[in-house]
Parts: sequence; C-alpha cells; structure tokens
Amino acid sequence: MDKKKSILNVSVSLTLKIITLILNIWTKRVLIQSCGNEANGLNALYLSIIGFFSVAELGVGTAITFCMYKPIVEGNQTKVSALYGLFQRLYLLIGGFILIAGLLFAPFISHFAKDYAELQVNLHLTFILMLLSVVFTYLFGAKTALINAYKNNYISTAITSGGIVLQNILQIAALYITGSFVWYLVCRILSALVQWIITEIIAGRKYHHITKDKQKLDSETKVELTKNIKAMFMHKIGGLLVNTLDSVVISAFIGVAVLGEYNNYTTIMASVGNIISFGLSSLTSTWGHLYAGKKELIQRYSEFSYLICFMAGVVFHLGYYAIIDNLIAILYEEELIIAKDITFVITINGFINFLRQNTLIFRDATGNFYYDRYKPLIEGTINIILSVFFVQWIGVIGAILATILTNLFICHIVEPYVLYKHAFHASPKKYYLQNYSFMILFAMLLILLDKLMIALDSQWLELLINGCIAVGIAAIFCVVILLLYRKEYRSFLERKNEQKTSFEL
Repeated sequence: MDKKKSILNVSVSLTLKIITLILNIWTKRVLIQSCGNEANGLNALYLSIIGFFSVAELGVGTAITFCMYKPIVEGNQTKVSALYGLFQRLYLLIGGFILIAGLLFAPFISHFAKDYAELQVNLHLTFILMLLSVVFTYLFGAKTALINAYKNNYISTAITSGGIVLQNILQIAALYITGSFVWYLVCRILSALVQWIITEIIAGRKYHHITKDKQKLDSETKVELTKNIKAMFMHKIGGLLVNTLDSVVISAFIGVAVLGEYNNYTTIMASVGNIISFGLSSLTSTWGHLYAGKKELIQRYSEFSYLICFMAGVVFHLGYYAIIDNLIAILYEEELIIAKDITFVITINGFINFLRQNTLIFRDATGNFYYDRYKPLIEGTINIILSVFFVQWIGVIGAILATILTNLFICHIVEPYVLYKHAFHASPKKYYLQNYSFMILFAMLLILLDKLMIALDSQWLELLINGCIAVGIAAIFCVVILLLYRKEYRSFLERKNEQKTSFEL
C-alpha cells in the first residue's frame, strides 16, 4: 500500500471539498436571492430525475475499476488497456442513452412539480440544459476511472473540484448580471466541457500507453465483469429509489418550494458529510490494492476505519443539529428555517446513512457487489412505497422516516453480513452489536443536545454557544470511546512490521 499517495489523495480531496463547499453555499445563496427558493427546489428536482436516468450506468464504473486493481498491481498493462477500452465504449453508449431518455421525459416534467404554475421558468428548456450538463460528464468518465485506478485520485479530484470552482464563479457572475436561471444552467455545461478537455489532456499524457493500446478482454474477465455489473446495476437501482426519489415525492406531493427548503438543509449536510466520507472513500483504490495483495490485513483496517468514521460522524452531526437553523438564517433567509422536528429527523437519518459509508467503501474495494444484489431492489421498493404513504400522512418527515426504516432494518443488516462473510470470512455479530449500540448512543446524545441548546436574539451568538455545547458533548463522548477501545487502537498502531510490509505493496 502506497502510504504517501494515500495521504496525498486524502489531503487534496479534503482541501478541495472544503473550497467547493463554501462556493456551493455562496452560489445557492445568490440563486435564491436572484431567482427565488422555488428555482432552488427546481434545481434539486432536475438533479433527482436525471439521477434516476443514470441507472443506465449500471455500476459499470465501480465494477471495471475494481477489475483494474489486480492487473495494475501485477503490471499487466495489456489487461488494463482492454478494460479501459471496454469502459470507454460503454460510457459513451450510456451517455447517449441518458440523453435520449431525458429528451423523451422532458414533456412530462411539469407533472412532477406541484406548484410549477407559480414559477416564471421555462421548465422544458431548463430541464434539457441540466440534462446536457450531466451527459457531458460521461465523455470523460472512463479516463477519470483510469486515473483513480492507479491511485491518483488527487488528480481527478483536482480536475473535478477545479471544474466546480469555475462553475460556481460563472454561475454567480451570470446571476448577478442576468438574474436568469437559464444562464445559471448554461454555466454547468461550460464547466463540464472544460473538465472534459483537461481530463483528456492529462490522461492522454500520463496514460498514453493505456488509452491508445487497443486490446481485447479474455473470456474469464468478461464473465467476472458481467456478474459484477449485473450486481452493481441492482445496487444502483436501490440507491436511486432510496436517495433520489425522496426529492421527487416531496416535489410531487407537497411542492418545489418545500423541496427547496428541505434541500437547503440536506445539501449542507451532504456537502460537509461528503468532505468527511470523501477522505475515507479516497482510499478505496488503496484498500483495493491492499486486498489484491494482502487480504489478511483488510478486516483490521476496516474496523479501525469504522471507529474513525463513527467519531467523525458524531462530531459532525451533533454540530450540524446545533447550528443548522442559524446557518440557514445567516446564509439564506430566516423565512427558510424549517420545523425543529424535521431537522431532528434529518440529522438522525444523516448519521445512520453516514455509518454505512465505511462498509460500502470496503465492499467496493474488495469487489463484493454480487452477494447482496437483491438487497437494493427490496430496499428501494419498500422505501418508495413507505415514502408515498408517509408523506401524505406526516409530510416531509414521512419521506425521511421511510429512508430511516429501510436503512436500519435492511442496509445495516445485509451489507455488513456480506462484507464479513465474503471478504473477511468472519462473523458480523460483534459488528452488529457495536453498530446498533452506537446509533442508540447517538440518538441519546442528540436528545441531550436538544435539551441543552439555548435560544437568543442574535443568530451569530446563538450559533456560537450552541456549537460549543455540541462540540463539548461530542469531545467528551469521543474521549470515552477512545478509552474504551484503547487496546484495539494500540494493537493496530503497534503492528509496525506488518503495517510496513503492507505499505511496500
């Protein structure tokens, strides 16, 4: 395992994610001020619907990238080239499919925006512009995956983040000058084109020997790929039904204005949460290389990573709950603050979903997509049924509650079972006990925080004091966890010889 490259990947990822988070918040603020919160809701709706069309991706990216790890470790350039060639062809076909599917869907977009008549926006034009901005990313997806497979995630991250920075700067300028949602979306297209050009140049220079060498895959690899792609397709469907259609349900049954308010809260949570989880996911290729050469070490790294993930999740989500209302008032408008019970449920859901990330990262790194292939379909179907039922009964909370239930009773049971059985060859019973205990503890900490928070006339002062209370609670709790698990940490850190061997891979 390349320690220096892993540190570089994480460092670059975290730094650029923080920069793009700040710019994204600023851009959303300007969008709401220039075009209204309804346009913000419409933006979220478009991304959710187009995200559903991206099911055509079928998990191709994850499956093929995993298959690249072993030939890269073995120095089998011929096989890597063959995998890249297949990847390139499939991604171009997928991009074409998404474009056609989106154009066919465009005439029906108004049926998914309940209060669209109140918007001064051309729904069909703006939807198509958003569609094009997404389709263009498939033009360079194969080269991005190739860069990541060689553990150079910092390069692709720099390109993507640079594109987002450019996009935000252009969007802010366009909104100030024109106040137009149309030009806001045009800027997304321009940013995607710039990313495409830069990726082509860098990949062409760095991996010319791979991208230009035309090779064919052997039959054994094709069989493995087909199996993994089918499995990832099911994972993709389930993920979309759980994470994407919530926004569509809220928009269709309640309205884009409410979706915009909800999206303000979830976007900040997702953006900051992604900064944390991205630091972990940046190591996916590193864990993949480790698994390809030293399988016996992978469980120890996973359990160590889980504890880090848990403590980071506690600190972030307690802090989020403490200050999010103040942030919304300061960054956007005080009128966009939602009910505290909705914020509570959003926070619980965010934490429960965050705890899944470590398992999913190691699942992708070890290539165990196949064994729980039916889980996402069951999860997604149950989630959408519960969402439609609950949203009419208890509003926005209903859609979130449906996701919490499917996460708790499907995802957090099946995913660890598959990872432990097929990658670690161990029982997950200890993990289950620890995982559900941690979720109960977090809920108790959140209730405690809610009781200790204070209300003041000053948004800034209230943010500061409640934020300090949250950090204090989280810090005390994390110290207790470190003391309870000190033997495990010491055992992990003291195995220097074994660790040194893994770093030499």
